[in-house]
Amino acid sequence: CIDCGVCEPECPIEAIVDDTGAEGQKFLELNREYAEKWPNITRQKPPLPEAEAYKDKKDKYPSEFSNAPGEGD
Repeated sequence: CIDCGVCEPECPIEAIVDDTGAEGQKFLELNREYAEKWPNITRQKPPLPEAEAYKDKKDKYPSEFSNAPGEGD
């Protein structure tokens, strides 16, 4: 990421927000912490099978976030 903002309008479910706005600010510290711990993903992967069921769910963080790392490349 070079912080160019191109991905924001491209996200089909508007899950990517500008980190200078109020919505993005709450994720800055979280991103800072886990970017150091979690493996990198440099290639696009297919969506998870249950992705469609979650796309319209609001405020997913409290119930869906896990601090366990996923798989990298």
